[in-house]
Amino acid sequence: MLEFHKTKPSGTYCTILGTEATRTQSLEYGCIVENKETHEVLHYVEKPETYISTTINCGIYLFSPAIFKPLETIFKKNLEENYNFDLNTPSKEIIRLEQDILIPLAGTSKLFVYDTTRFWSQIKSSGAAIYANRHYLAIFQDTHPERLAKNGKGKPTIIGDVSIDPTADVHPSAVLGPNVTIGKHVTVGEGVRVRESIILEGATLQDHCCILYSVIGWNSSVGVWTRVEGTPNDPNPNKPFAKLATMPTFTNDGKLNPSITVIGSNVQIPSEVVIINSIVLPDKSLSGSYKNQIIL
Repeated sequence: MLEFHKTKPSGTYCTILGTEATRTQSLEYGCIVENKETHEVLHYVEKPETYISTTINCGIYLFSPAIFKPLETIFKKNLEENYNFDLNTPSKEIIRLEQDILIPLAGTSKLFVYDTTRFWSQIKSSGAAIYANRHYLAIFQDTHPERLAKNGKGKPTIIGDVSIDPTADVHPSAVLGPNVTIGKHVTVGEGVRVRESIILEGATLQDHCCILYSVIGWNSSVGVWTRVEGTPNDPNPNKPFAKLATMPTFTNDGKLNPSITVIGSNVQIPSEVVIINSIVLPDKSLSGSYKNQIIL
């Protein structure tokens, strides 16, 4: 993408990473109409109500320093205009990338799209992160097999695709996988079971705890014999309407419906409790078990 961007005229402001979606999927993204020969963006519509194009914006951009010129112009324009004070009107200090930058630049020969056929997935929810992690690890089989953990004497039991950072301390009696990523300086104790989960840097999984379909945040600790579990519910965010299944939803009494469990950073979970289908915000010390809750 960078090499592609460098080949464009010196006045080019931006290159967007694009990919091909279905007609139905495209309605949920920014849609790009391009010149197939030059890849110039001719027309851009953010989440159109009707079909525009199956080339969608992946949300990754390369900007040239020249972009500061239109940014300055738009910022000054916003300051000069009067806005009504309501929730549907932007603040005059805000520049909206899609509406204020990309849409006006379309058709000016200063905006281009780089089309990729490689794996891409949006990540706007915890369920989407677990889905992407699963496929990211599968890609390692072909691109970086050395990054996948292997079974062996004195090593933990590995099932399927598992990535363990070299700085992590994992007890050989632990069972990991499938589809598990263990981050930097993570400590995994004796008899721990982890499946379909992401364990972020500095987290500690104490002896015999069980982590299923969950994200454990930075520097958090899960106590002895504690179970942290989410519920898989087709977390593919790229299927039509599936993103709704990956976003937090609520029952009539205000509780979370079953979903991936997310433990924020610096959370302390005591021993011998169960955390199911819950979201725990950072810097919390839990005192008991929770189910279908958001812990503020």
